[in-house]
Amino acid sequence: MRQLVPILFLFITVHLHAQDAVTYQTPPKAMADILLAPPTPVVSIDDHGKFMLLSERSSYPTVEDLAQPELRIAGMRINPNTYGASRSVYSVNFRIKNLATGAEAQVKGLPANLEAGIPQWSPSRTKIAFSNTTANGIDLYVIDVASQQAKKLNKTFLNNVLDNFHWEDDNTIWYTATTKPSSAMPARPLAPKGPVVQQNLGKTAASATYQDLIKSPYDEQLFEFYGTGQLIRNVGGTETQIGKPAIYNSITLSPDKKYLLVNRIEKPFSYLVPSSGFPSTTLILDKSGKEIKALYKSPGRETAPRGFDNVQNTPSRYEWRDDESATICWTMPLDSGLYKNTMEFHDAVYALSAPFSGTPKELVKTNYRFRNIQWGNSTFALVTEGLQREQKVRISRFNPQTGELQKLIERSTNDAYNNPGTPNTVKNVYGRDVVQLLNNGTQLLMSGPGASEKGEYPFLATFDLATLKTNIIWRSADPYYESVVNVVDGEKKIFVTSRQSQTEPPNYYIRDLSNNTSKAITNFKDPQPALRKVKKEKIFYKRKDGVDLTATLYTPEGYDAKRDGPLPVFMWAYPREFKSAADAGQVRGSQNTFTRLGSGSCVFLVTQGYAVMDETEFPIVGEGTKYPNDNFVEQLEWNAAAAIDKVVAMGVGDRNRVGIGGHSYGAFMTANLLAHTRLFKAGIARSGAYNRTLTPFGFQNEERTFWQAPEVYTRMSPFAYANNIKDAILLIHGEADNNPGTFPIQSERLYNAIKGHGGTVRYVVLPYESHGYTGKENLLHMLWEMNEWLTKYLKPTGKQSTNP
Repeated sequence: MRQLVPILFLFITVHLHAQDAVTYQTPPKAMADILLAPPTPVVSIDDHGKFMLLSERSSYPTVEDLAQPELRIAGMRINPNTYGASRSVYSVNFRIKNLATGAEAQVKGLPANLEAGIPQWSPSRTKIAFSNTTANGIDLYVIDVASQQAKKLNKTFLNNVLDNFHWEDDNTIWYTATTKPSSAMPARPLAPKGPVVQQNLGKTAASATYQDLIKSPYDEQLFEFYGTGQLIRNVGGTETQIGKPAIYNSITLSPDKKYLLVNRIEKPFSYLVPSSGFPSTTLILDKSGKEIKALYKSPGRETAPRGFDNVQNTPSRYEWRDDESATICWTMPLDSGLYKNTMEFHDAVYALSAPFSGTPKELVKTNYRFRNIQWGNSTFALVTEGLQREQKVRISRFNPQTGELQKLIERSTNDAYNNPGTPNTVKNVYGRDVVQLLNNGTQLLMSGPGASEKGEYPFLATFDLATLKTNIIWRSADPYYESVVNVVDGEKKIFVTSRQSQTEPPNYYIRDLSNNTSKAITNFKDPQPALRKVKKEKIFYKRKDGVDLTATLYTPEGYDAKRDGPLPVFMWAYPREFKSAADAGQVRGSQNTFTRLGSGSCVFLVTQGYAVMDETEFPIVGEGTKYPNDNFVEQLEWNAAAAIDKVVAMGVGDRNRVGIGGHSYGAFMTANLLAHTRLFKAGIARSGAYNRTLTPFGFQNEERTFWQAPEVYTRMSPFAYANNIKDAILLIHGEADNNPGTFPIQSERLYNAIKGHGGTVRYVVLPYESHGYTGKENLLHMLWEMNEWLTKYLKPTGKQSTNP
């Protein structure tokens, strides 16, 4: 008996240690201060460049905030008390600035404890509307820009579960309102009436692994209760009910404001796809709610074919034509929805004009999959088509009157160097955004990121429609990263930019190219000044097959490689698939950007004496008929080895003290590297998926199913090689992850597998967190976990160190 007591004590001690009950911890002060820096206001400038709205954002919610009641149904997360989304980021204050005088005014009449949604300018830009969430519901407010006065507009709470509000004119707003108080929510039965049964009678219904789906008849009742709303037309505060209550997925006003394009969700609700894939009816109503035309009754997306560039053999993409008063357009596949069917044209676009009683007119046919049309005028539009499998995009000039289609640009979607930018738009007579034409219709005004071998240098340019040549009229220059935010006057070349450098935080400027002037219109201060002492540089290197790679390297304040010697290194990455090695090797990002750390950043660790490699390029290339993932693991190793070799050759990194980490697909990468290599001493994997048999109908950019490529799925699953994970790995996962595929069970099972083979592993579940973490206590604790883990396994003494 005396021998049994010590054995029992040892068992209990080991058991408790393996399942620590940890209270919330705080990371070192330098990390915490950076995380908790106040957010910079969000800026919105009216199209005329006269006024600016500054929205002060909320800080991180507490875990108690995250723990509030929440419904997880139909792919959504709903606050049952408000008929709105849960976990929203909101504004807590508004100010308006006159850009001509520089005068800034506090908006008056704002409700107490403001939780405002995204503001929307009225058609004439004289008013701004925003929703405000209270404890019991969602209200609608309108700000008069001239007087800076806010006023509540609604009498009935808004229903924002599926749709938002829409301006008709400066005095009229449409929205969906609640029909019942939240207290009338259906009660959960104590016992079900029977089992939950799903069946399939011979139809192919392959689907991604969505989360938060409908799982029971009670969930169906909840979705119908919270999804149902009453359409409201509010004129100056007077509400008029339009039509009968329904589950309105979306409503869009015609350019002439005489009709509504409505998508209405119908039963039966799916248990396999989110609400966006439920059966629905698309129809046109007049403003009294009378049905004018039923366009299409969709069966839902359960039976949508799998595979890139395959679509349902049904009409889709119903939308108004922006340059006509009331013309509806839509797309129809010509290949039965299967791109493998050989034919010249795969999609067609049709149109039907008011009064919607005639025969639809075929507008254009595309060789690839139709993407969208940017309307200009009666003789000009831009048609975009492309292929996901081949990573290809084509933009053509289209004459709606003659049907003529002229190819302007065709490139790889990953070819950043040849990205021509985005055409500037202006408001037409209907208040719709249409492509702006310059010089008597011969040129477009384009703005883009300006990727190059030296990094990104954003630009403003004209594009000649005849010669297809681009003429750069303005470009960002060292030491700044300055990008076009809004073109105020395309003819006069007056535009708003956001300018930053390594030492200057982003601020807004108005540029006038005609007199070469630049005027600052904001003066935001550095929210994280401690980071200005950190050195940042873009580094360049090659992997073993010749693909060019880059990373952004951060080293601690005052660090000198020759004097201080190599540091422990923490590398952060996210793999991307490419069909071209040349595209994979292009330089992305800029050395001139200001470092402002978000909550998910790894760069916090530079304050603790690490060399941090962020944005470490991990391309996965499959050229021609090859799939990128056919040698996924091998390419991961090439990328990692090249990055380590580079930082070691610089004298900055210690090869024997390198850690690897990532979030989501980056976590998947991390586990694979630890399972198949011994390059790293420790890893941190946040919210990943590790067993690909649990995502059997494709994942990320893998279009093959598990049954088509079982060896690929197995080879790419670190869970299958958990017995080989010998280096320390920290697994972190949000308890309420909502991302397709990254169910918390993925981390739980990998933890059990590694533990079962004697590996070194720690598994941290963050309460109430989704795929991205937001709770203040959880974020601080996450940083503490990361720092403690790397201190233990990358620093020789396992002790915290000060900056060199």
